[in-house]
Amino acid sequence: MIASPAHPAHLVIGLVVWSVWFVVLYGGLSVACAVAPPAPSTGALTWINGVLLLLTLLVTGALLVQARHCLTAVRRSHDRPASGLMRFLPAVSGALYLASAVATLAVGLPVIMLPPCL
Repeated sequence: MIASPAHPAHLVIGLVVWSVWFVVLYGGLSVACAVAPPAPSTGALTWINGVLLLLTLLVTGALLVQARHCLTAVRRSHDRPASGLMRFLPAVSGALYLASAVATLAVGLPVIMLPPCL
């Protein structure tokens, strides 16, 4: 974790984490289906979906922790004098972390209902 929530790297870290997760999710799904596809009759309750759901929840949790870190820094900056940039960067970064967390859940939660290797 980068120490200062006002660091400009926070503006892209959430989206980079989401994009890496996206590639790992679908790349891992493709490899798992090629190596050891489960029987279609098992439905969505397979080891592949379990691993993908766990990965989704871990990444979402990490993104939400970072969002909270940035947004509490914005709240704390109202108590003491700070420049506009020291408030703007954590606020936008927190919003981007939240958007990345929502996107992660939106893409990852269908593993609960859909069989993996269609």
